[in-house]
Amino acid sequence: MKIMLNGEPKELESSLSLQQLLDHLQILSGRVACEVNLKIIKRAFYASTFLKEGDTVEIIQAIGGG
Repeated sequence: MKIMLNGEPKELESSLSLQQLLDHLQILSGRVACEVNLKIIKRAFYASTFLKEGDTVEIIQAIGGG
């Protein structure tokens, strides 16, 4: 299955939930904002939002610093 992830093509073995994608990428969901097909997904729905062929996913990470 092919998706666009942060502007780059990404091949996935099968359909994943947004949470499973974050886990696969080793990204902690507490410090990110996710958008699927231009729609912001609330963190509570990451596990129930399943990706489909051709979806566009943007993951934005919060970075601390001073």
